[in-house]
Amino acid sequence: MLKGKHIILGITGSIAAYKAALLARLLVKEGAEVQVVMTALAKEFITPLTMATLTKKPILVDFYNPENGDWNSHVDLGLWADLMLIAPATANTIGKMASGIADNLLLTTYLSAKCPVVVAPAMDLDMYRHSATQRNLAVLRSFGNVIIEPEDGELASGLTGKGRMEEPENIVRLLERYFTAQAEFAGKKVLITAGPTYEKIDPVRFIGNYSTGKMGFALAEEFARRGAEVVLVAGPVTLTTGHPSIRRVDVESAAEMYAEVIPAAADCDIIVSCAAVADFTPEEKAVSKIKREGKNLCLKLQPTQDIAAELGKRKKEGQLLVGFALETDDEQCNAFQKLKKKNLDLIVLNSLKDEGAGFGGDTNKVTMIDRREHIQEYALKSKREVACDIVGRVKNLLS
Repeated sequence: MLKGKHIILGITGSIAAYKAALLARLLVKEGAEVQVVMTALAKEFITPLTMATLTKKPILVDFYNPENGDWNSHVDLGLWADLMLIAPATANTIGKMASGIADNLLLTTYLSAKCPVVVAPAMDLDMYRHSATQRNLAVLRSFGNVIIEPEDGELASGLTGKGRMEEPENIVRLLERYFTAQAEFAGKKVLITAGPTYEKIDPVRFIGNYSTGKMGFALAEEFARRGAEVVLVAGPVTLTTGHPSIRRVDVESAAEMYAEVIPAAADCDIIVSCAAVADFTPEEKAVSKIKREGKNLCLKLQPTQDIAAELGKRKKEGQLLVGFALETDDEQCNAFQKLKKKNLDLIVLNSLKDEGAGFGGDTNKVTMIDRREHIQEYALKSKREVACDIVGRVKNLLS
């Protein structure tokens, strides 16, 4: 899967830079074309001559090459690459990447790259587990970057713990799996709804819920990473998308979401109804702010259009429809009834009784149920990992 791939190998100033030589050699052996970009400090740990010999390419360190007068274009590098791998990545570089600092060629290339970015941290255990480093890694993950967790072992400081860069052989295997996964949903179009809806009461108030959209956005990124063309219809959230194969449509109300989703679903292969769409909306919306007048306020609510049910009615042959259910009682029974009633192929169940699941957080604990009543329970995981599980299950159902 690496044959003919253009890979930028970013090397930063870590003792683990010696592993970059073996990493470059293995990538070239697998048929990849490797362009090394080093920081100035990285040259103190491994020489550009070593890396140039292994990759058969000049090593890029500075913006300007005084030997031939050429500028090294970070923009061109970002367009050329199929993947950018930063290995080893120091705490310093990770922090700059998370903050958008661009004070060397490697960092400007990172900010320009349109390709997937994989980061292999390497540092002492206390630096790795420091809250600042963990926050920065979380920010990179939110950008869609893939983080290769470091290993436990003896470190350059003499301490033993987590911080050793993953071994080159394992990194190459991970990249092979990554490019294989990119082809899993090639040619498939996926429609995903995410986030809450806001149902206006007046110009300043609304009926809503606690959904943040994190689960739906994680699903969009995972489907896109595996090769799908994704349409993401999102309610009012503060999240951003990173993958170029995601086309985002922002809406506010249930009616707006319905108007976007129903026509878009017609030519989609997979539909994931993840949004927490309001079941009711005010019958009348006040055009001016409603004033407090010392007496009770009565709102008349009317049901919204059931988007998932309508998608189930219109489902075409070969189309796969996934729904979500958030329950508090008789969870599995209620979820399966919803699956049948709305003509879903798979339902993902959350229970508010499970700590760490549901709205707001970065973790989720789900149970998946298909039409054959096959029930599979999953442990508490990050929403990114849950998205991987859901997409994997969808792949199995398509097969």
